[in-house]
Amino acid sequence: MACDRDDKYDALVEEFSNNNKVQILRNGHLVSRASDYIIYSVEAASIGRVVAQYGPSTKLGAIVGGQTSCKDPEIKAFEEHLPPDVDIVSCHSLHGPNVDPRGQPLVLIKHRASDASFAKVETVLRCLHSKVVYLTAKEHDRITADTQAVTHAAFLSMGKAWHANKQFPWEGARYVGGIENVKINLMLRIYAQKWHVYAGLAILNPEAHRQINQFAKSTTELYYLMLEGRADELRERVYAAKEKVFGKENSPKWGDRPLLKDDVLDRFSLGKKPDSPLPNNHLSLLAMVDCWSALGIVPYDHMICSTPLFRLWLGVAEHLFRDRGLLDDCLRVGIEDHTFRRDDLQFTIAACGWAECVALRQFETWRQRFAVTQEFFEPRFKGAVEMGNEMIKAVLESEKK
Repeated sequence: MACDRDDKYDALVEEFSNNNKVQILRNGHLVSRASDYIIYSVEAASIGRVVAQYGPSTKLGAIVGGQTSCKDPEIKAFEEHLPPDVDIVSCHSLHGPNVDPRGQPLVLIKHRASDASFAKVETVLRCLHSKVVYLTAKEHDRITADTQAVTHAAFLSMGKAWHANKQFPWEGARYVGGIENVKINLMLRIYAQKWHVYAGLAILNPEAHRQINQFAKSTTELYYLMLEGRADELRERVYAAKEKVFGKENSPKWGDRPLLKDDVLDRFSLGKKPDSPLPNNHLSLLAMVDCWSALGIVPYDHMICSTPLFRLWLGVAEHLFRDRGLLDDCLRVGIEDHTFRRDDLQFTIAACGWAECVALRQFETWRQRFAVTQEFFEPRFKGAVEMGNEMIKAVLESEKK
């Protein structure tokens, strides 16, 4: 049994008219009173209102969970509005749409439940063939903040920067090939989704505020060092962050095999790769590693709960920091080459803008900022999103080898 908003009832009935395994009901009261296991799949910003509306109708002894990306408001809503005889077992599939759930992390949270109820949920969700990770709600929010919130902020900021400069980055030679393919494809993938997915994870997750603020701070301070030509300070700061995040030269934290292979990255380009790629200072990657360093985050500690998007972003960061020559060239370009200055300026402004939205808990401002950039890139979503999906699929396949 399932339902959506009342205004979608007729369309859903028609959509599932030939599926005798799914019964569409008019509202959540009817689903709640008849179901033994209920999952709330609504945006995090609405979970409190929806549970308050339908929670009191929950069947005696039922199990209730949610699929929101932020568990703090979800658990609070369940505790406040569900009857005391109801068990609470929450979950979260740590991957986006169009990603095969097999082998991907699936978080299960036994918040208030008997062993029998928890086992029942495990049995139901086993059909996804996902890799189950057992966490508390607080652990979930901390890890998703460490892995997803800042990663999303980076790609959201890239999109705003390119939009501000009125450029489709793959149309020029500056953003084609290797690392650039990941930046562009994942940026487009994020802006092709619904705005509330990322807003809820960032604004409602109390663990995310510090991370997103630090990312904006790292971006700003590194950009200032580049702008002011303070090469020694820039190098010292970046290499200190490298050691803290990735380990010392003689005892690195990364594995023997890189997370990403060059041939996989080069395969998925929206533009024509130039004979010799233009050097880039990769401010977004430097800021990400600096942010992890400042917060004491070791990204490899969260691999068991990592999303495909996070593994890709960590992979390109690792790719840059594994290659001393590439990293040194990146720092040199940041000081000497002004090719990317305008883009870096807009990226810095965007990172600070997203951080301010989060700090002020401004959902409407977030929506507007997201929507205007989404509209700018929308004509290019069709081919780009498919290519992004293929890139993620190829990376996941390469991890198995």
